[in-house]
Amino acid sequence: MNGHQVRFVGEGKEKIYAWVEKVLVEQEYAAQGKKRRGVVRAYLAKLTGKSLPQITRLIRKYAKTGQVRATAYRRRWFGKVYTDGDVALLAKVDRAHARLSGPATRRILEREYGEYGQAQYARLGEISVAHLYNLRQRPDYRKQAASYRCCRRSLARHRRQRGGASRGSRGKNAAALPGATPGPGTGTSPL
Repeated sequence: MNGHQVRFVGEGKEKIYAWVEKVLVEQEYAAQGKKRRGVVRAYLAKLTGKSLPQITRLIRKYAKTGQVRATAYRRRWFGKVYTDGDVALLAKVDRAHARLSGPATRRILEREYGEYGQAQYARLGEISVAHLYNLRQRPDYRKQAASYRCCRRSLARHRRQRGGASRGSRGKNAAALPGATPGPGTGTSPL
């Protein structure tokens, strides 16, 4: 064919697997000798576009169960140990104690459950420091533990905009401060 290669590709995984199963049944794969089985494997690999190891896995599945079916993907899921209520409780503790270090917070949680008998701290009382930091990274924790306070710089800017004098500034009302001298361009002369 003048150097052109013909390539066969299946329409979907289920159709490919069904065709592989049909070929294995028609060729009586299990009853064939080693050489003939190798030819069937190469034929399946060529026509499906799958690798030889993948075809070998499909044949092994056929030999074990008598059919070739795609297995449904099941994601590994680890159960949730700490509830949303535990995260809210941790946020409350961190707000009350100004977010101490992990070991200090862990000790507080241990004492709340162990010494003071607070039942809601049962799970958090046994938390590891590493997992405590993991919980602090969760978006729901961040929302609940956020504390907002105005910084001094923005307070000073706010005072200047409203016409009040802040510490160390020379604004319109600087002359009104005790011991202040008017600056240049204020319209009043010190003399």
